[in-house]
Amino acid sequence: MSHQTGIQANAELKKYFSKCRDGKIRLLKISIENEQLSLEKHHPVKGTWEQDYDKYVPYLIENDLPCYILYRFDSTNSIGYEWLLLSWSPDSAPVRHKMLYASTKATLKQEFGSSHIKDEMHATTKEEVSLKGYKSHLSGVNAPAPLTDREEALKELQQSGQDPNYGTDARQSTMGGIAFPITESAKQGINDLQRGSYNYLQFRIDLEKEQICLAKAAVISLSELPAQVPTDEARYHLYIFTHTHEGDHFDSIVFIYSMPGYSCSIKERMMYSSCKGQFLEVIERMGLEIAKRLEIDDGKELTEQFLYDEIHPKRNLHRPAFAKPKGPPNRGAKRITKSQQSQ
Repeated sequence: MSHQTGIQANAELKKYFSKCRDGKIRLLKISIENEQLSLEKHHPVKGTWEQDYDKYVPYLIENDLPCYILYRFDSTNSIGYEWLLLSWSPDSAPVRHKMLYASTKATLKQEFGSSHIKDEMHATTKEEVSLKGYKSHLSGVNAPAPLTDREEALKELQQSGQDPNYGTDARQSTMGGIAFPITESAKQGINDLQRGSYNYLQFRIDLEKEQICLAKAAVISLSELPAQVPTDEARYHLYIFTHTHEGDHFDSIVFIYSMPGYSCSIKERMMYSSCKGQFLEVIERMGLEIAKRLEIDDGKELTEQFLYDEIHPKRNLHRPAFAKPKGPPNRGAKRITKSQQSQ
């Protein structure tokens, strides 16, 4: 993931990141001040993570000011305690502030250490910031997605004792192509896009692990979009194209499959082509309505006019009606036609 703002943690915050690894700190509140990520508040561990949550978190947020909260769970992984990254971005905050925080989150994760972050949540209301709100978030993340007609049929085959060679966590070979599972960070990125945290996501296929990963999430302008497309690797992209058409405002979600010709290996070309359809199904099941699907080989194609014409194709209202072509000159007179007209 890349960051767009250039804002980084100041010296005090970097020092505190190292200090909070000892397990005595429950949470940190981080704000952007003077174009730097700064430590605003912190609290020690008092009880379990559930007991401390409502004691601290709801009181740290402000109605009109976005912030980040790093909250420590009691669970650990191979490198230490696991953390929640809560992005508070109230609807009442200025758009400029919301965009600034959204596009700086990747930097914060990098500075803190992405491997320490077990979960991420984006909140816009006080209800979402409570422990009850967080548990609702967990329920939504863990809920199984609705099955497509094809998946329902395969499930029936599986239950009837036949082997459709189908699984949810492993590579799936179906008549619709190959379906690799998508990572949790990719799912979270899609959810964040729906919430308005980002307007651009980029995904890559990890060919070794056979999974689809989030490669980049950002808030970018349309003029920056072409530069996001790699010139030597294939990618999937989601971009919210904000525009007006016939006086109406549109936020159209465009899915872009970029394949830079034969600079990619045969395996890479096959995998991206085969996984595209199933990946689109996953995206749409998560609630995104794709306005247009595009395939390009060069990012320079992604101009405002190109996207506009693809979403709102021009119709030729002055096209002449179909004219019956003339018959061959030597076929003779139209006797039957004349006979019908003479009756």
